[in-house]
Amino acid sequence: MEQDFLQEQRYLKAKKKVKDIKGFYAHFVVYILVNLFLSCIIIVGLMSDEGDSFEEAISNFGVYSTWLFWGIGVFFHWLGVFGFGNLLSKEWEDRKIKEFMEKDKNRSQKMLNK
Repeated sequence: MEQDFLQEQRYLKAKKKVKDIKGFYAHFVVYILVNLFLSCIIIVGLMSDEGDSFEEAISNFGVYSTWLFWGIGVFFHWLGVFGFGNLLSKEWEDRKIKEFMEKDKNRSQKMLNK
């Protein structure tokens, strides 16, 4: 019974992780496609309305601003899925607790052996 519960917990955790990864990749694809589209529109607009050359239009900050600011959000989404989420997760806490308990146990053993 307990084994079934643990197996179900592992399955639900794995399923959530897959959903999170899938969500990140969807976010990233949308980020790329939307920003390519916006950059093209801005470049064409600058070249036709303001008479800028391609070099001037492509060096305009407006072309890159959405990439930059939305990219910060994508970066934090990535950290949440692949980075800090794993570092400070429940498993990390459990490993650290076991590590400190083992150190304390070893320290106590050394003191008893003296």
